[in-house]
Amino acid sequence: MKLLIKLGGTLLDQEDSRSRITREIAQAAGGRRTVVVHGGGKQMTRFLNERGVQSRFVDGLRVTTPEVVDALLKVFAGSVNHGLVSAFVAAGARAVGLSGIDDGLVEAEQLRQELGAVGKPVRSKPDLLELLTAHGFLPVVACVAGDRQGNVYNVNADQMAVACAVGFRADRLFFLTDVEGVRGADGAAFQALDAAACRDLIARGVATGGMQAKLEACIQAVEGGVGEVVIAPGFRPGVVAALLRGEPLGTRVSK
Repeated sequence: MKLLIKLGGTLLDQEDSRSRITREIAQAAGGRRTVVVHGGGKQMTRFLNERGVQSRFVDGLRVTTPEVVDALLKVFAGSVNHGLVSAFVAAGARAVGLSGIDDGLVEAEQLRQELGAVGKPVRSKPDLLELLTAHGFLPVVACVAGDRQGNVYNVNADQMAVACAVGFRADRLFFLTDVEGVRGADGAAFQALDAAACRDLIARGVATGGMQAKLEACIQAVEGGVGEVVIAPGFRPGVVAALLRGEPLGTRVSK
């Protein structure tokens, strides 16, 4: 089975949760071809603030100037990626740090001129993921992409995960987040949704902001061939094993 896990939020920001989740994923990776994709927005904002650079957002996306691109490489592909790889190695995994730039793993193009170097994934070349996972390695991919002209792009981590999952032909994609799952207008969490129901939640304004982005990523994933996507509470101990057992945790999205 091919599994892709996207990590974000406080799972990356707090040492105790990072250590726990990397141990869980390292155990789950045994016998499964597993890839991890991560963001690091909170760490990026702190890094910029410490240097007197104010973060500016448009439609929830960080405007990425040349100064921010430099920080992007230092934080996402640098400290956050290497910190995660170190945690995975400590947990017994044969982790390897990558970004979308490596061997053109994920190619991107500029999303909108006003956003600067914010990229939209346009294609994925999964050769590295196939090679590494076939030999028992755990690729850990930062959400930085490039193009054939040598440009570097800041890519939304959910979109990065989808691009990798579709290219890798993952059977399952787990979004491990800070929330219990997708909630309806009444506040109750859904156990399962299909692509049409996801579109309906977005159209009715029930899913907005970060959850809208998550659902759009889910739709793209399942329509791109990923068998199942789960938005699940990464803060719950044992979440990875529970999801692999098929327990009703979080919200499952299928085509």
